[in-house]
Amino acid sequence: MAESTDLDVLAIAAHPDDAEITCGGLLIKMARLGRRTGVLDLTVGEMGTYGNEQDRAREAAAAAKALGLIYRGNLEIPDSAVEYTHENKLKIAGVIREVRPELVILPHWKQRHPDHLACSRLSYDACFLAGLKKLDVPGEPFRPRKIIYVSYFRNTDYSFLVDISAEFEQKIEAIAAYESQFGNSQELKEKMKAGFSLNDLTASTGDGVFSPGINIYDLMFARSRHLGQMVGVTFAEAYTIREQILVGDPQKMPVQSM
Repeated sequence: MAESTDLDVLAIAAHPDDAEITCGGLLIKMARLGRRTGVLDLTVGEMGTYGNEQDRAREAAAAAKALGLIYRGNLEIPDSAVEYTHENKLKIAGVIREVRPELVILPHWKQRHPDHLACSRLSYDACFLAGLKKLDVPGEPFRPRKIIYVSYFRNTDYSFLVDISAEFEQKIEAIAAYESQFGNSQELKEKMKAGFSLNDLTASTGDGVFSPGINIYDLMFARSRHLGQMVGVTFAEAYTIREQILVGDPQKMPVQSM
């Protein structure tokens, strides 16, 4: 998936599966709207407790198909050693110039994992640097128009939420591609083929990567459902921006206050 072309949306993540978990629903929604979407992973994820580089690469390719991406790249920066350096900024800036995304999705700046934090800082700086004419990076200068930050369990300063009710099942399919991380998902896949039921999620397989007794499918269901209830839909994802939103007609703002 190394097609060199202008993208509408690019998500930048530290590890394979980060984008699927945090903004998979939005990426699927944009692809369904005809937008050209992509993901740039900074590492292969080789330091994960489960799986190896070959597993992660194969799973990332399968997940990319489930997301409907036209581009997936990997800078192969050492996992758990994503450092805030000028060299790494230039690597990301080179990709920004290559794929020229209008919208970039980054990890939120409040993070537990150092790689996620570094990814957020590096990628923001790279978006700026990519627009400098004298930057010593191949390609024409380019700067994305908009950057949004995806929620990753720690922050609650949401600027807006996106309805992913219609995309939720496909998001789960993309996450399920990572069998080395979340266990054998064959049971889940069979349920989806037979007629996917949201009630099946709590009985699905998946190792407790996030915390004991909670598998990734339970976590996605609970979190997405909670966010959806906040805005009157079935499932949602949360995003933050650093700018203020300009509203032309407050009377037409969605979601009731009471």
